[in-house]
Amino acid sequence: MPMGRRSNPLALAVLVALFEEPLHPYEVANRLKARKKHESVRLNYGSLYAVVESLQRRGYIAARSTEREGRLPPRTVYEITDAGRQEIQDWMSDLVSTPVHEYPSFEVALSFLPALPPDQALQLLQGRIQSLEVEQARDLGQRELMARHSFPRLFWVESEFRTALRQAELDYVHQLVLDMRSGELDGLDWWRQVYAEGDVPVYPPGIERGNSYGGGDHEQS
Repeated sequence: MPMGRRSNPLALAVLVALFEEPLHPYEVANRLKARKKHESVRLNYGSLYAVVESLQRRGYIAARSTEREGRLPPRTVYEITDAGRQEIQDWMSDLVSTPVHEYPSFEVALSFLPALPPDQALQLLQGRIQSLEVEQARDLGQRELMARHSFPRLFWVESEFRTALRQAELDYVHQLVLDMRSGELDGLDWWRQVYAEGDVPVYPPGIERGNSYGGGDHEQS
């Protein structure tokens, strides 16, 4: 699968599940959910069958048999091919070794933060802190449960990573809120003035609209 077409992590999840043993798509979905992989990979049954069809068309998996239970529709069991095994190796090697910019939604929100009135933004950031703390407590509780049951760390490193990222976000948002409350956030006075005067927020003086911060052709004053 060319790099440009490796855009759906669910395809990788299906390949890895079939790497273990032949399964039909419903069993793949159940296994992913039982192992909580749906917290890392978006799992949608409609998308799942489309992914299976695409993987089969590309020769990464093949139909092995068709099963029927009572009056239920027949279920096709799929198995991975040699090409599919190689695709796992190639795809995983790229994912593990090469950082990519993933455009997280919160980064998008921060990049346009002046579109909100400062007091509203502060209130929303405080609400985000509360939500993050709830999620952090839930994940830590799950990890403690797995540790008590001697569940190998290898099989929950993605949860560990997710917790680390969330903690970094929590630390950042806490500091941003403190800087806004104390007035230490550079640009806050301009932000407040714009909304106090009822203007539409644009770039502050000295930064021309239409140019980037670092690479634009800014006029020298």
